This record gives sequence, C-alpha cells and structure tokens, in this order.
Amino acid sequence: MDASDVMRRYLMLSVIFLGGGGAAAWLMSTAGVQTESTPEAADIAQGEDLYREYCAACHGADLEGQPDWRSAGPDGVLPAPPHDETGHTWHHPDGVLFDYTKLGGKAALALQGVEFESGMPGFGDQLSDAEIWNIIAYIQSTWPERQRAIQAERSADQRQQEGN
Repeated sequence: MDASDVMRRYLMLSVIFLGGGGAAAWLMSTAGVQTESTPEAADIAQGEDLYREYCAACHGADLEGQPDWRSAGPDGVLPAPPHDETGHTWHHPDGVLFDYTKLGGKAALALQGVEFESGMPGFGDQLSDAEIWNIIAYIQSTWPERQRAIQAERSADQRQQEGN
C-alpha cells in the first residue's frame, strides 16, 4: 500500500465520520459514552497532566501533532495529528474520541468493519474511563469557542441517536 492509498483511506474515513453514515453503527456500540456535563477545573487539570504523560510524546506538548501529519510514512501509517484547532479532533463527537483513545485506532475502526492501519495505541489497560474523559476535556478546553461549539453539537447529536 503506497502513501496515496493510505491518504485515500484516510479521506474516506473522514467522510464517513463527518457524514455520520457509518459512524452511527459504531457510535451505537460505544460503551463509554459520557452524558452531557461540564467538566470541573480539577478534571481538566488532571486531564492535562495525563495528556502530558500519555499523549504528548506523539501529539505534542502543545497539541501540535507530528510534522506532515496528513502524509503517511514509509510504513503506511499516518503520523499523530494535532489535537488543537488545526487538526480534526474537534470534528468527531465525544464517543468517537473516547473509543479511539480507549481501544486504539485500529480496533476502534474495526468495530465499523474498516480495516485501517493506525499508529494510535489503545490506553484502556492503562487509563480508567474517567481519566480518558478528563484527557478529552483538557483537549477540548484548549479549542476556540467555534470549534468547541461545533464539536459539542456533534456530541449532542451522537447522544440523541443513542437515546442518552
């Protein structure tokens, strides 16, 4: 598989996620969906500490991601994307972010029947669900209001589809 094939798959996955078509089935199986709540300052602070410990090595201390994150490496794997407003993290509802973090990219996508080599490991054996939510809350707290509002709406739509 060459870089153009990987990029085509990446773009296809983005369309699936953004379009919501394939995401609905995946989101229905999300066990860790959090109900709407406002994270406490202590949760965000813990999330920042955990982000620095578990995520910053790949996604950057300032959430900037790896250079050329849109282009697959020689192994066909895309580098870690930024989690700031320049990346696509805010395009995805909370449940998707939770599953991707807990299960890892490959396993989370496999739930949809999508075979895709991802460099994102799962952290479900190292982090509790609450810790994963706190990392997500920290990342979200760094986004400008526009990105937070769009992402919150997508998360609300996800919860409504699931009846939560």
